[in-house]
Amino acid sequence: MKISDKEFSNADITVTYDPCVCTQSETCAKELSNVFRNSVIPWVDLDGASSEKTIKQVKKCPSGALQFYANKEVA
Repeated sequence: MKISDKEFSNADITVTYDPCVCTQSETCAKELSNVFRNSVIPWVDLDGASSEKTIKQVKKCPSGALQFYANKEVA
């Protein structure tokens, strides 16, 4: 898994994080704590759940600080 301060990738998706936009609602960690962990670094572990579950959770981010994109086009 590729890791940087604000991008987290697996084979399917890349999740981006903008700390300047985040409102610290902790919705991500409360609802999908296997991926969005608040006590471990790196705090995003895309191996913690399926890409589909992660995408659903990212879409719930109230501030829009979390976004995602597909790493490859689906045929």
